Amino acid sequence: MTVWKSATIGQVSLVVTKGTTPTSVGRGFKLSGIPFVKVESIKGNGFIDPRKTAYIDEETHGQLSRSALQVDDILFTIAGTIGRVAQVTSPLVPGNTNQAVAVIRPDRRVVEPRFALYCLRDERRIQRAHSRVVQSVQANLSLSELRSVEIPLPPLHEQKAICSVLGALDDKIAVNEGIATTADALSRAFHQRALIDSVEKRVRIGKIAQIVVGGTPSRSKPEYWTGGTVNWINSGKANEFRVIEPSETITEEALAASSVKMMPPGATLIGITGATMGKISRLEIPAGGSQNVAGVWSDDTALNDWLFHEIRARVADLTKHASGGAQQHINKRIIMELECAVPRPERLAEWSARTSPLVKLTAERLVENRVLGTLRDTLLPQLVSGRLRVKDAEKIVEDAT
Repeated sequence: MTVWKSATIGQVSLVVTKGTTPTSVGRGFKLSGIPFVKVESIKGNGFIDPRKTAYIDEETHGQLSRSALQVDDILFTIAGTIGRVAQVTSPLVPGNTNQAVAVIRPDRRVVEPRFALYCLRDERRIQRAHSRVVQSVQANLSLSELRSVEIPLPPLHEQKAICSVLGALDDKIAVNEGIATTADALSRAFHQRALIDSVEKRVRIGKIAQIVVGGTPSRSKPEYWTGGTVNWINSGKANEFRVIEPSETITEEALAASSVKMMPPGATLIGITGATMGKISRLEIPAGGSQNVAGVWSDDTALNDWLFHEIRARVADLTKHASGGAQQHINKRIIMELECAVPRPERLAEWSARTSPLVKLTAERLVENRVLGTLRDTLLPQLVSGRLRVKDAEKIVEDAT
């Protein structure tokens, strides 16, 4: 095992700062313009989702010059969801961010930006960062605590070699993300076209699909949540592009003793309560869900894929019927009564022949990314700590890709 010297983030960075909100300077967000990165823009897999960035104008950007982004800056979330990290790429420049995201500008004379990124993605360091979090109304990590985070510091040539190995996995993941996003956009476009050309009638979903609302096994019985093999998802999963892994697993006993209802792969998930109300995703694994998520599916593959696109397109028709005070809610009856356009059978078959392979491709690429991401996260701490040689890691990555 090679032992590297170490340094703190503050010692290897030219800048460690954070942004602020446009309202603090009397400004607001725009529909387009300069990208403005928020915590929710940074995905758990280390990528920035452009669909979840806000926008500001040039004048606001100029007033927020302290947090103006540069290519290869490292972004680290320090409020709310702590420890998400990503590297700024050219499409985000010019760009800016708020006070919940720290901006780290690595000093290239001592550290490769991507190496700093990988060090900060090491789960052990994120866990240590979590242990320093100040709990108030919202979890918060100070810039001084972030500056004090230690990272290993091998020679630059070794850093570049490590980045090359891990980067090969990240590059493959990025390609898969692009393919999945493009395939999904195409399937949406085919759905919109079919609405114009092929719709014969409107039918209430409750008459053509199965609809379930689940439950949560008792938390007072830890045996329900230990060693189980039954997938279970919470409402947060409705925020995901596709659901390819469970929130937790429960036992068969827990399934039998609760109101959890199993849903098949391909079911459309609908968040029905609170912050996730109206969020739509698609289940790619068999799973049961909590009482805050509904599942909709048909045993007819073509109709099932069509309903996924229809429900996504008609979220406003669901949420306008929400009830409740501070915690808005959609009930099962509202979903059952949602009217959806349905093509003639022969048109539906034609649509499915074009679209269902795209739906399948999206899921396949995301499932592959889960495997690649797990491999990357396994190799990462071993490489940056010197426990695994680059040569050995290269062979492992070559076999996987």
